[in-house]
Amino acid sequence: MSNVTSFLQKNVNLYPTKPALGFKKDHEWKELGWYQLKRLVFKTANALKASGVKENGKVSIYADNSAEWIIFDLAIMAIGAVTVPVYSTNGEDQVEYIIKDSGAEIIFAGNQEQYNVCQNLLKKGLPLKQIIVSKKYIKLKENSSYLETFIESASEDLEIVERGEDDLATLIYTSGTTGVPKGVMITHSNFLKAFEAHMEFFKFKRFEDEHSLAFLPLTHIFERSWTLLCLHFGAKVSFLENPKLIASALTEVKPTMMCSVPRFYQKIYAGLNEMVNSSSDLKKKIFSWAIENGSLFSEKKRLNQSIPFGLSIKNKIANALVFGKVKKKLGGKLWFMPCGGASISAEVTEFFDAMGIHITVGYGMTETTATITAFPFTKYKYGTAGKLLGDSQIKIGENDEILVKGSGLMKGYYNKPEETAKVFDNDGWMKTGDAGFMDDEGNLVITDRIKDLMKTSNGKYIAPQPIENMFSNNSYINQIMLVAEDKPYVTAVIVPNFESMTEKIKSLGVTFTNWVEVVKNEKVLSFYHQLIDDIQKDLPGFEKIKKFVLMPADFEIQSGEITPTLKIKRNIVIQKYKSIIDAMYHHE
Repeated sequence: MSNVTSFLQKNVNLYPTKPALGFKKDHEWKELGWYQLKRLVFKTANALKASGVKENGKVSIYADNSAEWIIFDLAIMAIGAVTVPVYSTNGEDQVEYIIKDSGAEIIFAGNQEQYNVCQNLLKKGLPLKQIIVSKKYIKLKENSSYLETFIESASEDLEIVERGEDDLATLIYTSGTTGVPKGVMITHSNFLKAFEAHMEFFKFKRFEDEHSLAFLPLTHIFERSWTLLCLHFGAKVSFLENPKLIASALTEVKPTMMCSVPRFYQKIYAGLNEMVNSSSDLKKKIFSWAIENGSLFSEKKRLNQSIPFGLSIKNKIANALVFGKVKKKLGGKLWFMPCGGASISAEVTEFFDAMGIHITVGYGMTETTATITAFPFTKYKYGTAGKLLGDSQIKIGENDEILVKGSGLMKGYYNKPEETAKVFDNDGWMKTGDAGFMDDEGNLVITDRIKDLMKTSNGKYIAPQPIENMFSNNSYINQIMLVAEDKPYVTAVIVPNFESMTEKIKSLGVTFTNWVEVVKNEKVLSFYHQLIDDIQKDLPGFEKIKKFVLMPADFEIQSGEITPTLKIKRNIVIQKYKSIIDAMYHHE
């Protein structure tokens, strides 16, 4: 059967006693077995049919991660309808646009705020007719039902709808760093081919014994595709509703797998380095020795070479003294960590490898059903995005643009034939908007987003991402955005790491008032001047930051300054803080 949800009955038969989902309720982690999952999906599917949802009809999900999220998703696809996820952080205007564009008639809302948005939309003459919620604390108004009530009298028997090669499974609206959201049309076939490609590429053993923690938003293709793959092959998936609680969730859930974005690892890397730098000389020496031996050990593993007995012993000691403590904070069982959504520096991936925590770097996008390339388990190359998966193909076009083909490619953008035509050339190659090249060993190297490439008024080209990564790896910098387009020199908008700075300002003799005043303090500015000079000492002159401004608060998803995968929306930030940026060039 070519329906994504066809694994439900198969896994009930294969794993009758194994848990399928994990979720937190009443402050405790609970489980749902395969039979219970199938039963709830089928009941929800029949309830949707009874509400008038037909094949190819659109049903939306506007909620944070939860077991109900994935149950609703599977139910929609099982009846041949199309899931339209909406980022839980989207405001009313964005939700309205997606509902109007997709034609969704039913929406699953998560919390009170999301429910209120949906209630407002009911009055606007949109296709939306019904709201379903799972949380009992939400006080219902018209055209609303609790999920429990919605499925109460529905049958548990369902014949999953057969889907063809081009039948849609989902419409995923790109959050994008520029432009109006576009509904990416992903088919059942796209998903299924992606699953096969991953299993063939990684050759997982006993995948059904794995346990993944879903903490990136399920609305994003990365987490959604990975979660569906895990369930497809019988692994358990636990869902974290509030991503800010990831530190405690890791120690509670103890996952073996988890996909994440580079910022997650950069923060750990920066935090560890800061902790070591403020330690005693003895602790510094122990850490340095552990990393040195860990690097030798991981390099043997990377190259698939035999490991000398002495090195193996030293690595065990390094684990006992240093690395084991870090691994414990990540739950102690993590071994497979796909990383995508933005670029990550070789420095960070090598560091984690040295600790025995392997990050599987990859490259993909919504339009390709996520992964195009990834690190294999051995012979991967730091600083690259890995090798091609499945039948994916890459060629390099004009301006070094990466062009792709393969069975993961979307059908196009929903209701936007002109936009679809723009991204495909006459031979069916899709333009990614990213610049890069394939090296001699078949690894993809990404140099930057073509749209992000900056040209100074002096005619020098600057690729911002590698430079920004250098700074983001530092424990005192949380977010940074370079500015240089049509400017005489490079400037930067910097969000400090407020946690690290809370301690630092004490040593600088600065009295805390509020962050608005602290980031303007001369001693703080002097500290950052020195920090920036130290970090960029090896950069060519034209790439160096000449001036910067410190921001008093983080860039936020809710305010539209960053995407759900924590990439800065450059155009938005430049427009929003135009006067601050212009002031850095005012006297030139």
